[in-house]
Amino acid sequence: MPQLATRWRRRLEASDQPAYVVIPELIAEDLRDGRLAERDRLPTLRELARDLDLHYTTVARAFAEARKRGLIDSRSGSGSWVRRQAAGLPLRNGTAAAMTMNMPPEPTDPALLARLREGAAAALQGADMAELLRYHDFGGSPRDRDAAMAWLKRRLSGITAGQVLVCPGIHSVLTALISQLARPGESICVDALVYPGLKAIATQLGVQLHPLPMDDEGPDLDAFEHACRTLAPKAVYCNPTFLNPTTLTMSARRREGLADVALRYSVPIIEDDAYAMLPRRRLPPVATFAPELTYYITGFSKCLGAGLRSAYVCAPSERLAQRLAGAMRSLHVMASPITSGLATRWVEDGTAEAVLDAVRAESIARHALAQQHLGAHGLVSQPEAFHLWLPLASSWSVVEFASYLRTQGAAVVASAAFSTDGSPPDAVRICLGGPLSREDCDGMLRLIAQTLEHPSIRTRR
Repeated sequence: MPQLATRWRRRLEASDQPAYVVIPELIAEDLRDGRLAERDRLPTLRELARDLDLHYTTVARAFAEARKRGLIDSRSGSGSWVRRQAAGLPLRNGTAAAMTMNMPPEPTDPALLARLREGAAAALQGADMAELLRYHDFGGSPRDRDAAMAWLKRRLSGITAGQVLVCPGIHSVLTALISQLARPGESICVDALVYPGLKAIATQLGVQLHPLPMDDEGPDLDAFEHACRTLAPKAVYCNPTFLNPTTLTMSARRREGLADVALRYSVPIIEDDAYAMLPRRRLPPVATFAPELTYYITGFSKCLGAGLRSAYVCAPSERLAQRLAGAMRSLHVMASPITSGLATRWVEDGTAEAVLDAVRAESIARHALAQQHLGAHGLVSQPEAFHLWLPLASSWSVVEFASYLRTQGAAVVASAAFSTDGSPPDAVRICLGGPLSREDCDGMLRLIAQTLEHPSIRTRR
């Protein structure tokens, strides 16, 4: 390809960027303009280094960058060639991670967006701005706690304001709780597949996660009881509704059984019910069966938006709520009064409920698309959930499948990110929310289905 080398050399001489940055851009440009086509063989590294008057290592680094971007493939002894290019899918915000972050679908209804803006403006317009900018006691103002009580009473009964804290997000509650309940080296029981953020918290705090095997109803109770007898865990963590990542919802019988074992061994329960408000048919929380042991946590990141870092926790007693408030104060000082005030306003005026309804409706519509494209491939999902669990029964390996989709702009998360027992299943989690439009979802689900149905594309790239 002497003409290619000549053109590339002129462009390199005219650019003030490093050659290893420019060469991948030149490959992409030549693909777009038709000067390179699928399966075209490229010069060897040594040939290109000679023709471009570059060091061999510079060209090798450029080709490595091109491979990361999915532009070329290389194989030892076979050289490098242009990769098969799938049709591109336009993603908002220019991100290829749109199917990895578990965020609710964003509202698009103009009237609902206007309502959100009006509520935010009203919350600030009537506020004492100097007061909002001061330090506050941890747990929220009386008005914030009243809103928290109103929201929590959809799921819990018989609670008091003294048990409730307004906190800066569920993740912050989990960090404080685990640091309070377990010391480094001690263990808490968790599902064999769990929210990756919990794994990160445990690693940071030096706490061991003891995995419990799962079936279609939830964590195995015999395994939990055996752990209670032999390990004396300091807590058990559960995500009973739309488990992240598998969407499993723990049965009412299993919730009661989990509470029974915890009560017999006096093991505190951390109930992360982030998705609790989404299903139309809601099962009783684990806290219903063991209120004296359960820290019940919910928030707005999964039913309104991840940027609304406001969560509510109901502790087993007012005394334990105050202890938790002390732990959280040492880690986070306080929940932002401005954020808490905004959440309170939206709860009070019904906006939070309206957004929740919109998220639920859009999730149901996207679930129907997922069933259409992936239902025949063993998809595990729930109608109101905006994440899916896809077992891989094809010849793709999990890592290869996830890596290939990332190059096509449809990034998914491999099961290893969620595994606590070191034996992740062959599966990936797919998220359908965030800035993706419904059309984006349809296109990417179609791409995922085609990838499953035609694994031979690996050898045609």
